[in-house]
This record gives sequence, structure tokens and C-alpha cells, in this order.
Amino acid sequence: MRALLLPVLLASAPVAAADCPWNATWGSSQMVPGADNALPTGRLAGATLRQVVRVSAGGDGVRVRFSNAFGRQPLRIGRASLGLAAADGALVPGSARPLTFAGRADAVVPPGADWWSDPVAGPVAPFADLSVSVFLPDEPDTQTSHPGSRATSFLVRGDRTTDAALPGAERTDHWFFLSGVEVRRCGRAPVVVAFGDSITDGYGVKPGTNARWTDYLSRRLDGRAAVVNQGIGGNRVLLDGLGPNALARFERDVLGQAGVTHAILLEGVNDVGVLQRDKPATPAEQDALVREVTGAYAQMIARARAHGIKVYGGTVMPFATNAYYHPDAGSERMRAAINAWIRTPGRFDGVIDFDRALRDPARADRLNPAYDSGDGLHPSDAGYRAMADAVPAALLR
Repeated sequence: MRALLLPVLLASAPVAAADCPWNATWGSSQMVPGADNALPTGRLAGATLRQVVRVSAGGDGVRVRFSNAFGRQPLRIGRASLGLAAADGALVPGSARPLTFAGRADAVVPPGADWWSDPVAGPVAPFADLSVSVFLPDEPDTQTSHPGSRATSFLVRGDRTTDAALPGAERTDHWFFLSGVEVRRCGRAPVVVAFGDSITDGYGVKPGTNARWTDYLSRRLDGRAAVVNQGIGGNRVLLDGLGPNALARFERDVLGQAGVTHAILLEGVNDVGVLQRDKPATPAEQDALVREVTGAYAQMIARARAHGIKVYGGTVMPFATNAYYHPDAGSERMRAAINAWIRTPGRFDGVIDFDRALRDPARADRLNPAYDSGDGLHPSDAGYRAMADAVPAALLR
């Protein structure tokens, strides 16, 4: 492995052990972006895309995963690099290092596949902001993306992968073709995957602030555990919508994360909301949705346990004042039934009761005003902090 030699990333002397395992430290769930989140056709051909990610745990050595999960044709990577992110798309001087693929500067990612870079040696500190630059010679046939990046990416013409600065770069608050970062870690340490919808994805968080509930949890754990966010805004347990349904993507986004030991599942509010958004559902339809959502939970629990992963159920938080879903008593009945299933001992390996932590003490069907972003569904910054605080540290040991 080539030396990384990133000055700000340097920690104490690493343990030299080639057999130490790779662990996920950052990730993003992939999907096909809608027209409002996609780059214009032709914009990526012959262009460099520089994207910034914050790792949650450090290690000795790093590698990057690129994704063509939704491409129908091969994705050609002309060149790629890794560095330490500075302001406005710039790199910390001297930190840029080329990424290689089986020793080559380029790679071809088959349709539907992911492709890892070769390892780059050198200690990576917890909470380091890494800058991943990729040059795409050709226009991809499909943009595999994570629209809810809550981080700014930078796009310029030509191969600028190792340039220290990108003056005049186009900015976009999305990630493209970038799905994971792993670090080599010696010794056993938890890798926690947070699997969910827009609440986990960090709806309302300003780009570059790293203020999702998973970010607060990661800082609370102080790098002792990796926290990998696999949320998709608008995602549902049962049906595709914004991104593949939760059960369909569970294999890639949870089981496919290196070294994962724990998963926190917080999904279901969009299933409940969509069922009644346009017209009230019958009691039979409501009961069927509860049965199918909890049945999907049981499927994910079984799959995770088969891989030795502990799964914790996050209770669905209240949303009675949300204007988009305009929920009614039937919505609350479904939410309560789903939460009762989650809280029943023996189903999940543990429960994280986000509902009790964030609901209004006077109105259990509403978010606490102190934690409400204003839409009655998504937490505010204080709410995301409260979510992180609601995770019992003992569960992650």
C-alpha cells in the first residue's frame, strides 16, 4: 500500500498488521436521483467530481468504494484521488494521493456493481474530512447517487483530480457514484449502521454542518465505534418511492457493510403517511399495512442475525401536525400498533425509543415543540441531538 501521509490525519503510530480487518467508517445509500436532483445530461462527461465525506472512526489505511448500482452500462473511471478536504473544494496542501485499482489509474465498473480502490496506507483520524475526486471520461448512462448528502460537491471540466484548488467549480449538494469508505482497524470495535428514511438522512441539516442524529451519536462515541448513515429521504419499508424499498436495499446497505456489528432500524413513518395521504384507508387496509411493515421488520432481523449482527428497533416518532401527510386517528392507530410490535421483548435485540424521547408530553401524537423543525415530522437540531442521546451506550458495547 502506498503511504497516505496526510498531515492532519496523522494520529499516533499505527499498529502494523496486514491482517487487521477492514471496517466501514462512512457510507451512503444509492438510488437514481429524480430530475430535480440529477445533474444535466452531458455535464459529467470529461469532468472531475470532488466530493467531501467525514469518516466516523479512524484506522490504519483507507480505501474507497465507487458505485454503479443503478447503471445499465459500464461506468468508466479515468482517474481518482484522495486527500484532506479544505474550504471551497480545495485540498490541504500536500495531501492529495492518487487512488489505483489493481495497480491501474483507471477502472471499469460493471452495471449494477460496486468497485473498491486499492488500499492507501497511513493512519486516518476519526472525524477526518476526506475529499474524493473522480474523473469521468464519458457520460454515465445513469446517475447512481445519494441526493441527501448534506455536503457540497464540486464539479469542473477536465482531469483535475489532484489539483489543490478548483476555482470556478460548479457546486451541487449531492453525492454521485460514491458509496463507501473503509478503514483498516486492529482490535474489535463496533460498526453501527443507521438504516432509515429522511429522519436518519438528516432532512433540514445544512450542508457541511454534520448535524444529523448519526453525527451527534458518532461524536458522543468519540471514534470508539463507526457510525454509518444509510438513510434515504422519503424511503419506505414496503414500496419503492424515493430509492428502493428498505427490504430490497437491506442486503447492500446493511449486510454489505464491512465489519458491521449493530444495525439501528428506523423506518415506517412514510408507509403510514402515504397510505392515507390522498384518502382515508379502511381499518382492514390499515391492519394490513401494520402486518406487512412488521413482517418486513422480522425479515430484516432474521437476515441480520444470520450474519451475527444485532438489530435495534427505533420506534416511529409522532407526526400528527404534518401538513404533507395530514394524518388522522387511523394514522396514529397504525403508528401505535407498529411501535407496540417494536417494543415487544424478543423481537428486536433492543429498542431505542425515539418516540418517547421526542414526543410532546402533553400530546403523545405530536413532536415536542422543543424538538420540532416546524413541519411536525422532522426533528430540529435539538431534536437530532435528543435522538442521539436516546441511544443507550450500553447497547453498542
